[in-house]
Amino acid sequence: MAKEQIVFYNGVIKSRNRKHQSRSDMDLDQQIRELIEQAPQDGVTPQGVAAIAPVLKLLAGRMRQTDYYVLQTLDRDWVVTTLSNRQQPEVEKNVVYAFATLKDAIKFQRSPSGKIVGFQVPIVHILFQLLAMNTVDSLIAFDRPGNLVSGTEIRRQDLQHLIEIQIQQQRSPSRNIPPDIA
Repeated sequence: MAKEQIVFYNGVIKSRNRKHQSRSDMDLDQQIRELIEQAPQDGVTPQGVAAIAPVLKLLAGRMRQTDYYVLQTLDRDWVVTTLSNRQQPEVEKNVVYAFATLKDAIKFQRSPSGKIVGFQVPIVHILFQLLAMNTVDSLIAFDRPGNLVSGTEIRRQDLQHLIEIQIQQQRSPSRNIPPDIA
């Protein structure tokens, strides 16, 4: 599905319109269905995505937005920011920022270079992508338009832990079935 691509050139927004379907009204179930449909049809991946869908939906449902703007390079790599602890400078964390509005994404960039692109991405897709980004520790989503000070953090480690629990629950035999059911 084609998207509208927004490119920042020296602080000016340039829009490259492609056939664009707004995702602002897409609900979480639709996002999950799309993620499953876009998964490689290898007989394993769609079932894996479906298995972890309840966790993705749970976390996505706690967010204020159904989609966010994620900064990416022109090569479609997500922009990762390294943060340092002020009291312990040797402690670092790699994060991906997500913004409620394109305006916030632009404002967050202190010196737009024209090499960073803002893409609107459904929250379920962001969470799924976070799983694959081994070098990223957290997603920080700025949920409220205009507020770039306080965001919601989702740690990759916590997401992985919830998914492990989900998979274990699916693999364990149901205890509701009586042993003499036959």
